[in-house]
Order: sequence, then C-alpha cells, then structure tokens
Amino acid sequence: MSTPRPNGQNYLDIVDSICRDVIAPNAHSVDKDAQFPAATVKALGEAGLLGLISAPEVGGSGLGPGAAARTVERIARECGSSAMVTCMHFAGTAVLEAFASDDVRRAAATGKHLSTLAFSEAGSRSHFWAPLSTATADGDEVVLNAKKSWATSATHATAYVWSSQPAAADGASTIWLVPCDAEGLTTHGPFDGLGLRGNDSSPVTAENVRIAASNRLGEDGAGFDIMMGTVLPIFQVCIAGTALGLTEAAVTRTIGHVSGARYAHLDGTALADLPTIRNYVARIKNKTDMVRTLFEDTIVAMESGREDAMLRVLQVKAAAGETATEVLDTAMRVCGGAAFRRDVGVERYFRDTRAAGVMAPTTDVLYDFIGKAVCGMDLF
Repeated sequence: MSTPRPNGQNYLDIVDSICRDVIAPNAHSVDKDAQFPAATVKALGEAGLLGLISAPEVGGSGLGPGAAARTVERIARECGSSAMVTCMHFAGTAVLEAFASDDVRRAAATGKHLSTLAFSEAGSRSHFWAPLSTATADGDEVVLNAKKSWATSATHATAYVWSSQPAAADGASTIWLVPCDAEGLTTHGPFDGLGLRGNDSSPVTAENVRIAASNRLGEDGAGFDIMMGTVLPIFQVCIAGTALGLTEAAVTRTIGHVSGARYAHLDGTALADLPTIRNYVARIKNKTDMVRTLFEDTIVAMESGREDAMLRVLQVKAAAGETATEVLDTAMRVCGGAAFRRDVGVERYFRDTRAAGVMAPTTDVLYDFIGKAVCGMDLF
C-alpha cells in the first residue's frame, strides 16, 4: 500500500514528526562531524515531502512555494544543514517541474532524485546570473567546461541544475541537467566550514563533460529568464525560511536559558528578572516576529500573483538574513559564556545564520535591487 501524499492540511504535521524523530536527534552530529544529513533526506523522501511542489500526475503534492518555504523553516529550527539541502532540492525541482522529462520529475517527486543548483562560479562570484562556463554542441551531445564555486549536496545529489553560456543562441545563459556521476566532473570537498557544516557544499569542476543535448532545460539562451522567473522566487523565500527558522530556534533557546539560569547568591534570582536582559529578549522577539510577518506576506504575494510579489521576494531574504545575524549576536551576548557551550545550542545557530547574508544574491546586492525597484529603475 502506497503512502498518501502530503497535502495542504497535513504536510506540516508530517514535517513536525520527522523533525522530532529524525532531524533533531541527528543535528548535533551533523554539525560536529560535518556529516551530510542522509537520514533527513531519506525520511523526507519516504514521507513524500521532497515532492511537495511536484505535480500530482508525477507523484507529487502539487503545493506551492509557501509549502516548501514553511517546510524548510520548520526543519531549520532543528538543523540548518538539513534545511539548506532541502531548500536547494526545492529550487532545483522547480526547474525540473517546468522543463524536465516526466521520468525525472517523477523521480524528484517520489524521493528518488535529490536535486540541487550549480549556478555560482569562481569567475562571476555572487553574480550567479552571468556564468562563464561553456557548452559546446557536438552532434547529439554537449560538452561542458566549468569551474563552479559552490554546489550544495555536491556529492549526494542525483543531478545538478547547471548553468552555462548558451551553446549557440543569443542570451546570457542556458540551463542543463547534469548527472552528478558524469565522467569529467570533480568535486573538491569535503566541506569544512564555519556553519551549515553538513550541507556538503563543494566547488565542482567540469572538464569536457559530455551530456545528451536533450538534457537541456528550457530553450538555449533562456537561462536568465529561468533563473529569475523560476528559481529566484522559491530560492529566496526558502533561504529566508532557513534564516527565520534558525532565528526562531535561537530565540526559544535564549528565553529558556535566561528563564532557567539563576544567581544562587541572590536568592535564586533568574537572569530574566533583570530589566536589561528582558529588554534584549524583547528586541530579538520583536525582530523575529517582524521577519515572520514579512515571510508570510511574501508567500501570499507570490501565490496570489500580487503586483508587489517580486519586491517582496527581494526583500524577504535580505530582511531575514540580516535580522538573523543581529538576533544571534544579541542571543550570544544575553546567554554570555554559556552560549559558547555546544550543549546550549545557540552557538550552532550563530554560525549557521552567517550564510544567508553572503549567499548569492548577497544582502548587499539585494539592497541595490530593492533600491532600484522602489525607485522605478531596471534591475539589470
């Protein structure tokens, strides 16, 4: 008997269960040992959650970007690495849903295909929309050469959603489906970073990698439109969800610490009895709730086709990422020396939140885009 697909009424209940039973118990080792969260991916796949945005006809739930973003946000409260891997799967799957074969779409929907993006490059850095890698047509095949600077799930994904310069057409870029085991691909891991330590993010080099020309996703030269119209909205809101989930968890742990830690020499006075501490806690709670309001409004704008949807998409990652670093700075200050202990958990969220601001499009780039948008200027 097949497991019923998650739906709009029950998917978060299923996510909650997996977070409690699988993700939370493994979060410490994922971080400490830079261990890919394979148990997370397996559980999400078996529950049908990797197919949330895939169409019902290929075995998915047919839900929108809001379901994906809320799922990522809930996962991030337990494990930033698991959230990042899931976020990139949804971003890649959005492209597969629009342009891949039914077999590939079905595999992604049913947890048999873990997707990810391979857009960022050493030469164009955070300007992911401007690949320098090449694609050369050779009969029924295409030869790829590239130096990708980062790809999440680099050694665990099934295939990369890959950008290059067009093979023949005009345009800024073309998108391809590149199997991760293709001959000529080299990953340069393992990842040993400050935060998100289990997300298996590594540079990937392609040297004369041959793929079928039919692996093209969309039209030759249409990659920029796919990046901006298909990938950017769901990527932005899911990364914002990751930052929000990390922030929410840190606030919860901070409140727990200041409520429980006491001064024995002051007749058991708790840290929370101090007005200064309560002031800090109030500030981080307000900031977190403000981001959650923007996060939910962005989802509504996206799913209703509201006129300001793209502005909200630009704003939400910038706001969530910057707020996350501010809140975690304060959380570390409030929790004091205890915050440096791994068992308290705040320091892991502190490290993980640093990624959102520097992940393309970076916060600084987004502020430029937002400024252009509200001033009525073209973004590019």
